[in-house]
Amino acid sequence: MAKQSPQPDQSGQPNSSGPFGGKGISWIYFLIIGFLLFEISYSFFKSKPKDISLSQFRQEILANHDVEKIVVVNKETAEVFIKKNKLGQGNYTEFKSSQPGPHYVVSIGSLEKFESMIDATQEGESEHIEVRYEKRTDWMSNIFAWLLPFLLIIGLWFFIMNRMRPGGMGGGNNPFDFGKSSAQAFKKQTGSVTFEDIAGLEEVKVEVREVVDFLKDSEKYTKLGAKIPKGVLLVGPPGTGKTLLAKAVAGEAGVPFFSMSGSEFVEMFVGVGASRVRDLFKKAKQSAPSIIFIDEIDAIGRSRGRAASFQTNDERENTLNQLLTEMDGFGANAGVIVLAATNRGEILDRALLRPGRFDRQIYLELPTLGERKAIFRVHIKPLKLGKDIDLDTLSAQTPGFSGADIANICNEAALIAARQGKKTVTMKNFFDATDRVIAGLEKKSKIISDSEKKIVAYHEAGHATVSWFLPNADRLLKVSIVPRGKSLGAAWYLPQEQMLYTKAQFQDRLCAALGGRASEDVVFGEITSGALDDLEKVTKQAYMMVAYYGLNEKIGNISFYDSTGRSEQSLLKPYSDATAQKIDDEVSKLVEASYKRTKSLLIKHRTELDALAARLLEKEVVLKKDLEKIFGQRPTIKEMEE
Repeated sequence: MAKQSPQPDQSGQPNSSGPFGGKGISWIYFLIIGFLLFEISYSFFKSKPKDISLSQFRQEILANHDVEKIVVVNKETAEVFIKKNKLGQGNYTEFKSSQPGPHYVVSIGSLEKFESMIDATQEGESEHIEVRYEKRTDWMSNIFAWLLPFLLIIGLWFFIMNRMRPGGMGGGNNPFDFGKSSAQAFKKQTGSVTFEDIAGLEEVKVEVREVVDFLKDSEKYTKLGAKIPKGVLLVGPPGTGKTLLAKAVAGEAGVPFFSMSGSEFVEMFVGVGASRVRDLFKKAKQSAPSIIFIDEIDAIGRSRGRAASFQTNDERENTLNQLLTEMDGFGANAGVIVLAATNRGEILDRALLRPGRFDRQIYLELPTLGERKAIFRVHIKPLKLGKDIDLDTLSAQTPGFSGADIANICNEAALIAARQGKKTVTMKNFFDATDRVIAGLEKKSKIISDSEKKIVAYHEAGHATVSWFLPNADRLLKVSIVPRGKSLGAAWYLPQEQMLYTKAQFQDRLCAALGGRASEDVVFGEITSGALDDLEKVTKQAYMMVAYYGLNEKIGNISFYDSTGRSEQSLLKPYSDATAQKIDDEVSKLVEASYKRTKSLLIKHRTELDALAARLLEKEVVLKKDLEKIFGQRPTIKEMEE
């Protein structure tokens, strides 16, 4: 990471001086600390008189005629000076003969009574005590008491400004710079991420690499009249590599790369976000050609005017307006390329997405089978692997996993192997890591009664039996009744990777999800609360079939799906109450028909169901090879249909 240098002023010199900027702020701290040290040292080294009571002063000192003089201060206290020939002896051994006074201090109470006491003691005496009256002001204490509230207020203000400035308690930055961006310029360094470190995004890398190539060799494009895109927007699910691509661009471009999060623009002060946008583009233009990367741009780029009564935020909209102006406004913006990333592209403002601002929108999808294999190959490089590692199996059993998920699995496998004291990471460690990531940590300490364990065994056996004998259900890998996370058991499948699903495939998936509830009904004659997660999936899928995909004859070829995401902010449904009732009825009919079909299938294969449940109670985990011994070879789709 490049070290942030002081920002240049208009003369081109670093602006590191001034009463509140750069090193100039240190004199304030030194002044305050010096003042406090002087006050402490002055009070510490100054000889302090001994505090005594008025009666002790009258009986032990005044009655013995040992007083040389008395100084009455502010009519409240009396400073007593002892005669020099008395110091160091008798009652005054604690004082040195050369020690100047005052030696004692007395709170006099009433001045008249104190004067009467002195006069009564001196009656008939030839030598009188010198009494003086003084008015004193403790300037140091008064100044300190006057300054302390201001110092506390100033210190608190500095603390708040530093906390508000991006980067927190940054060292020595100007607190008035909270309106400036905290983006830092990154340049290629040893060990930086490059495109070679990214796997599974070959098509995306081609488009992003084109931006880097233009910056390195612009003549190749300009001689044909081409212009580089002003903005590139990376859109995709979390963990698909958007930020990783930005890091690769920073490592490959060889030009200043300014990185900033969308949330860093908006603060509590009005106008700060727009000010930071201006300052960010100003820095980028001064270093042109350069790249600006805004991560999670949806924090400031959310569509304006959407449910304004509930989502209004003038500061965020002002920031967005300034960003729109900087990217493609009246002023020139040559040599600055904006790279942004978000996983919520549907909520971005249309003015931000138009050509001229974000000319190129790149969609990152979840990796396919081949891409997952390439990603595994990247993340297993630092691991010490066993001889049984099979990347084809690993990539096949992780459908729907993002690059971040795969990286997590590789790390979890290494941690599990280290925890078990192994010298290499084996396939079993990867299987355990996959289970850990999907279902949670194995809870061997959770105590389950025998009756509950039997219900869980039949529940999971029901899922497995139904999915095995349905033509379009996912392939079964293993069944387990070991508690993990919030679940007491699980059936593990290998989903088919396809883009289109038929109505029959959806119906078989509904039946497979209802297999656990139906098994409890068939075997025990009653149902439990263990099917909560299954019922949630079934309900969502049934509503998608009826209301989104147009797979219901009564509703017809109508879809109420809103790809723009605006219906989420609306209080009104896109259909009437009559249509809503019709949708609810059709969903209920669809689920009940699937449930009856599932129960019939389990009654038909009750023998296999009982055998699998018994095996689960015995071994807790049943793998595919054991399933084949119980069910036999899984029939083909043609055989099932016959």
